Order: sequence, then C-alpha cells, then structure tokens
Amino acid sequence: MPRRARFVPLALIALLPMSGCQVAAQPAAADGGTASPASTVASAASETATAPREGQASPGDTRPAFSDWVSDFRGVAREQGIDAATLDAAFDDVEYLPSVIRHDRAQPEFTRQVWDYLDTAVSAARVRQGRSAWEAHRQAIAAAGQRYGVPPEVLVAIWGIESNYGGNFGNYETIDALATLGYDGRRPDFARSELLSALRILQRGDIDREHMRGSWAGAMGHTQFLPSSFEQYARDADGDGRRDIWGSVADVMASTAYYLSRVGWRQGEPWGTEVRLPDDFDYARTELDVRQDSRAWAAQGVTARHADALPTFSDASVIAPAGDQGPAFLVGGNFRVIMRYNASTSYALAVGLLADRLAGRPGLVADWPRDEPALSRRQVELLQRRLNAAGFDVGAPDGVIGPNTRGGVRAYQRSLGETPDGFATLELLERLGDG
Repeated sequence: MPRRARFVPLALIALLPMSGCQVAAQPAAADGGTASPASTVASAASETATAPREGQASPGDTRPAFSDWVSDFRGVAREQGIDAATLDAAFDDVEYLPSVIRHDRAQPEFTRQVWDYLDTAVSAARVRQGRSAWEAHRQAIAAAGQRYGVPPEVLVAIWGIESNYGGNFGNYETIDALATLGYDGRRPDFARSELLSALRILQRGDIDREHMRGSWAGAMGHTQFLPSSFEQYARDADGDGRRDIWGSVADVMASTAYYLSRVGWRQGEPWGTEVRLPDDFDYARTELDVRQDSRAWAAQGVTARHADALPTFSDASVIAPAGDQGPAFLVGGNFRVIMRYNASTSYALAVGLLADRLAGRPGLVADWPRDEPALSRRQVELLQRRLNAAGFDVGAPDGVIGPNTRGGVRAYQRSLGETPDGFATLELLERLGDG
C-alpha cells in the first residue's frame, strides 16, 4: 500500500527546570521530573539521518537490524494477544525515525527563566484563543467539568498549554515513534510497554494507525496522553463507541477531567493564589514538601494579593520561583494534581494562571526580575561544584537546580548575611568563584 506522508510537528512549549512527580512511568520532563499522562512536543528537526538507520549500525553495535527487532517484537505482541490484522497494520510500513532519537538524547544547554515561559504560556493571545475555544465547545467542556468535578477553565488551560487548543499536538505517527524508542531509545522497556498499549488501542478500534499521531515521545492527541494513560483514563463522551482524543473535543475534555479526578482533584478548591510574604519570611520553607494549613501560613504573616483571606487549604505550600525578587504563591492539593500531569512547578503555575485569566480573574501583581539572565546547564553544574568546594554540600553536580541546590544557595546566602531565598543567579555564581 502507498506509504503515508510524513509531517514534522511545529514546536510546542518546552518546560523549564524547576522541581519535580505521576501516574504511569513516563518520559522525563524538561525539569528532571516525569510527565504524565502528557508529554509536550519538542521542536522537531528534519529527519536527515544522524543516527544509524536499519542496516547502518555503527561499528561495534551488536544490536539486530531494526527490521529484525520489529519482527521479534511482533512475536512478543502476538503472545500478548494482539491479532494478526493489527500487527500487519502497525508494522508492515513501520519506520525508524532518527529525529526521535535526537530528541530522546538531547540535553538542552540553556534553560529559560520561569517568567519567559509564562509570558508565552499565559500570553494575551493564548487567553483570547482559549476563550474562543471554550465558547466554541462550551457544552462539551461544561459536561466534562460537571461530571468529574474539575473547573472548565482548568481543562481549557491544560488544552491550551499541551497543544495550543489542538493546533499543535504533533504529527509523529505513534507506532513509528515508540518502535524507534523501543529499539534505540534511552528507556527501551518503557517504550516497548507503551508500544504494546498503542497496539491494544488500535486493536480496540479507538483510532487507526495513520491518525494515531502525537509527539516524538509517544504522547497523543489534544491533551497529550501516552498510550498507557489513554488505556486507563480515556473516555468516550460523545457515545460513538470510540475514545477519540484526536478528533472529538467531548472525548478530550472528558478524558482530561477523568484523569485529574482520579489522581486526586479536590472539587471546590482553587489551585492556589498569589501571596505577599513578610520581610522576615524563612525562604527555606518555600518548598513543595513543606505543608501546613492556610491558618498556619496566615499566622506567619502570609497574606493574599487578591482577597481578604487566604484560600482554605489543609496542606498548602508556599513557592517563590524567583526568591524574594519575584511573586510568591500559596498552592494547595490541586496544584500538586496538575503536577501529576506534568511534573514541573512552572507547568503547574502556567495552568493555574492561564485558568485564572480564562475565567476573568486577575493576573499577577508582583513583577519578575526580568533582567536576571538564566543560568545554562553548565553554569548550574559549575555553581554546584563551587558550592560543594565552599562547604555547602549540594550532592553530585548534575546541572539541574533542585531542592539540594537551593538549600546550598540558601546556606551560602545566609553566611553572607543576605536573604536566604535560594534563587541562583549569575552574580552569585561569580561571587562564589571569587571566594
């Protein structure tokens, strides 16, 4: 039969390094966490071969050719109950995609500051488009929200950030992408498991092979479900007998809402709110694993920016992504639920802030330190080495800022008599080099 046309997806938003958690084991998110059930599409390079194609193994490579691997996998899938017709449809024209391997092995040198990410994720254009998409599909979105107890603006915000309201959910054929990763990826067992899930979806008849498309990592459809998450959480809301997260907005919204409800969404609670912190606030407490109820935070001087009182949370955290130089937020359980979708605090902030704007609630009050340059991965690793050398142990340098690195930065700032907010800057890195 004729070979299907190849498409290269447009770039979607890349998540930035912040902190990191989720359902089925998923591909690594950009901040060192994992993505579930979604995995945003990275910008796609052309498919000129830089990795070996079938029959072009590099010297010393003892792996079978890709076609032999596929043949062996067909046998495994057959033993798992996949029928011959599904296997033929899936693998007769399967292709190895070098660009998938380039994405899988990429280690971005430069990060983005949280405000740069939010400027795109919660732009005025994104808000306008979201309100238009919400109005166009109001009934389906409202039905999903009501059935599963998730606010419609949150569903629309996830839709907007994952695929720009369906405009860019990727055009990699899922079978090709997962077969490539199963053969040659960094996490072959994971990819093979997802590939089996994808085959079961084809066999069930939810979608055909040509229309099963998404990101290079295998995440699919408007809100980027991996096949295993699709199997567990996708819903047929329009009653046509298929769970169609590619073409049915009703199914997309119901599936997304059902996922959030199943992983702990608390009906009636907001995701969080912007807050003011007192001058003597202990920034060592601005970590997601530090939790207490809203009354305790209020007793420590934390006040709401947009209301007379803080939202009622039983286990809230304070986060300050730019330390004392930028906005601070009180976040509750639903913020952590959003992080089950994609384990980045920046992602969860983007969803929450975009949802607020879509619903007509006010935006941020405090300004970000926009003149502060982002540290590259190499600069972060150098910072970690210098902190360790100065006696502020942050563990093995890995180029990723997490709780240990923030703790080391705080200890260093405290030793200088400065506000220990844990915000790593270029100026701080240079001072450590002088010390």
